[in-house]
Amino acid sequence: MTQIQSQLKNWQGVPFTNVIIDDAFWRPRLEVLRKVTLPTCLTKCEETGRISNFARAGGLMEGKFEGIYFNDSDVYKVLEGIAYSLMSERDPELEAEADRIIELLAAAQESDGYLCTYYTLEAPDSKWTDMEKHEMYNGGHLIEAAVAYYEATGKRTLLDVACSLVDHYDRLFGPGKRHWVEGHEEIELALVKLYRVTQEERYWKLSLWLLEERGHGHGVGEIWDKKEWGPAYCQDDVPVRDIEKVTGHAVRAMYLYTAMADVVHASGDPAYVDALHRVWAHTVERNMYVTGGIGPSRHNEGFTHDYDLPNESAYCETCAAIAMVFWNHRMNLLFGDAKYADVVEREMYNGALAGISLTGDKFFYVNPLASKGDHHRVSWFDTSCCPTNLARFLPSIGQYSYAQTGQGIAVNQYMNGEAKFVIESGLNVKLKQTTQYPWDGKVKLSVNPESSGFLSIRLRVPGWCRGYKVQVGGKYLSRVEAQTEQGYIVISRTWSQDDTIVLELDMPVEIVRARQEVSENIGRIAIQRGPIVYCLEQTDNSELSYDEYTFSAHERLQVDHLPELLGGVTILVGKNGEGKPCEFIPYYAWDNREPGFMQVWVREAEDEGLYSL
Repeated sequence: MTQIQSQLKNWQGVPFTNVIIDDAFWRPRLEVLRKVTLPTCLTKCEETGRISNFARAGGLMEGKFEGIYFNDSDVYKVLEGIAYSLMSERDPELEAEADRIIELLAAAQESDGYLCTYYTLEAPDSKWTDMEKHEMYNGGHLIEAAVAYYEATGKRTLLDVACSLVDHYDRLFGPGKRHWVEGHEEIELALVKLYRVTQEERYWKLSLWLLEERGHGHGVGEIWDKKEWGPAYCQDDVPVRDIEKVTGHAVRAMYLYTAMADVVHASGDPAYVDALHRVWAHTVERNMYVTGGIGPSRHNEGFTHDYDLPNESAYCETCAAIAMVFWNHRMNLLFGDAKYADVVEREMYNGALAGISLTGDKFFYVNPLASKGDHHRVSWFDTSCCPTNLARFLPSIGQYSYAQTGQGIAVNQYMNGEAKFVIESGLNVKLKQTTQYPWDGKVKLSVNPESSGFLSIRLRVPGWCRGYKVQVGGKYLSRVEAQTEQGYIVISRTWSQDDTIVLELDMPVEIVRARQEVSENIGRIAIQRGPIVYCLEQTDNSELSYDEYTFSAHERLQVDHLPELLGGVTILVGKNGEGKPCEFIPYYAWDNREPGFMQVWVREAEDEGLYSL
């Protein structure tokens, strides 16, 4: 075994259908998503012609294509979200609407398997001529929806459509056939999902072939012809195994790296491992905001140069934060390191969650870290990838909670609820978490194997945590017993029914400073408590104007939980540098009340020093 192969842990994901989330933080959001967000997205897809495009393409109604050439993908993402929601709670009305739409998709599929309503209706003679036109991107989202819907309902109609579409791709593209570099990555990770549900190996092999096409001059289309964008915009500038740094469009890049990790996991071939490590370090250590946001530039919806992290003009597309979850989850499964689950957590509670209002019907496409009061969520966008991405991401969050590690379980995210596992020895295990996370760092885990058996349980110690204690069966582990391995406390023993673990994570208020290379934040500090990044909002801080506030790193902040505020939040209360009262709220919750300024990075008062409360 080579050194690279020895890095691979190849943990297995735990389907979120095996995870029941029942806590005060996530459960209400999932209810709002089912009752408000999914119906809202369906209505908007109907009003904007996204759904009727399929009826037109299938000859079921007259008319021309409406909207933008990639609009099919929004319908697919909403269907995927519906599938995830049905897995948690069967809703006959929602399922019937999904079935109706799926019949339209099936009708729109051409006899050779091709499916993209823009080309069917507007440019049937121009198929496969412009790699930027999202033909395979659309197909990738169809595949993800098909896999999810099949797993949720057992119905094969959409899965058969997906397989027929991929068979069409496979006839046209591959070794000895036509070259193709999809301008917007997505198909590559979707093909691995299709392989896992069908066990058809040529699907993941087509994904590998598509990855290998990049960086060899095969790209053709609008991107490649734009001097200010060029091949780097869609990660076609170097072969993927030679990638050194993150470039171009943020969402495309994250989908690419997700697919690279998926292919390593599916094939066992470590060829991409070094590239994945290099680009992860470059992304997280030099190009990620404290909120987890990535991609500072509106111009290319992506990256510019290292440490270019402006606050007010930060782009930080919601889809990019969600894509960071996809990638880092796969990295955790590949390498068994908690640092990747740390990034997942940062995105879940900050970068991604900020994209949706508490009411579930308004959305951010762009997520700045400062606003003078003129940036607000809206109900829809012409390019509405972010609302529909949230619609499929949030109901699937349970899958990020755990990983199976062979003879054990890794607890990656702390959420009140229950989960069930079958480990490699065949032992059935139920695990129950009782916690008030993310507001409180105490987590009780009840371990219930069907019979006494050996099991390793790994507990992630978050990167933000500076101190912790662990009890097993009512007895505290010693400092040596509670040491971490790749960010996890590992407890290996024979477990019996009703055994317990209590993890107590210190959760003080932390003062955060950016690296000196981040010129925008010189002389500024941010506030974090546990996984939550905080901000000042004008509604609570009207004494001064935008960017007039200062805050001392030595100022004590009182921690108050307010169940009636913003859906129930823990706020931080103290005095600013001028001695006047100030209040910080979670970043994800801003712009849910009266309009006004917002800031994450606040000017530091003249006294110096780092102080954790």
